[in-house]
Amino acid sequence: MGYTILIVEDDRKIAELLRSHIERYGHTAAVAEDFGQILLQFQSLQPHLVLMDINLPSFDGYYWCRQIRTVSTCPIIFLSARSGEMDQVMAIENGGDDYMTKPFHYEVVMAKIRSQLRRAYGDYASATEERVIERGGLALYLEKMELRLGGRSVELTKKETVLMEALLLGSGKLVGREALLEKLWDDYAYVDDNALSVNVTRLRKKLSQLGIQEALETVRGTGYRLSPSWQEDAR
Repeated sequence: MGYTILIVEDDRKIAELLRSHIERYGHTAAVAEDFGQILLQFQSLQPHLVLMDINLPSFDGYYWCRQIRTVSTCPIIFLSARSGEMDQVMAIENGGDDYMTKPFHYEVVMAKIRSQLRRAYGDYASATEERVIERGGLALYLEKMELRLGGRSVELTKKETVLMEALLLGSGKLVGREALLEKLWDDYAYVDDNALSVNVTRLRKKLSQLGIQEALETVRGTGYRLSPSWQEDAR
């Protein structure tokens, strides 16, 4: 099976050599063109894997890796001329799956790519069934980060998925702000309180795309509640 790979590398010669090797193995390779819009290109292409340089124009590879991690868990391999241990640590901590130092042998890059693809989609991928939380016909697909109701579906970001999971598991009960902040951010003590409100607003918009209005209630100063109003609308 051929996979789609996004190459985020501003050295055109290296990018084209990577593309050539990847396509030789039957995969589709796309080279990023606009280094200020990497996330948009990622969402348009929906690649199975990303090769990410660290030193990029506008924003570095760490930034774009974090942006991609808000919408996808696909493998990301960092490519860098930096060989320091701290750079490799930062790559992993910012959401990367592997790290390669330039100059590199292209066959080794391909071996790394094959290994990550096997882990994510092939021989070593989890054989467990995808987790689904369903309440009154509203289904949250956790691995796909997708919400479905009837024949409609919307894609969620990673944080929207975590937020929706907590609300659905609450089964109409109040879910406190502190509990949600803890689920959404590891060190929520340093998170702006408005960040949770922003994610709730985005989730409301996603729910409205499914025809669900006014179901996500705010309990001022306390938390949020998901009331199953869509079930009443369907009667």
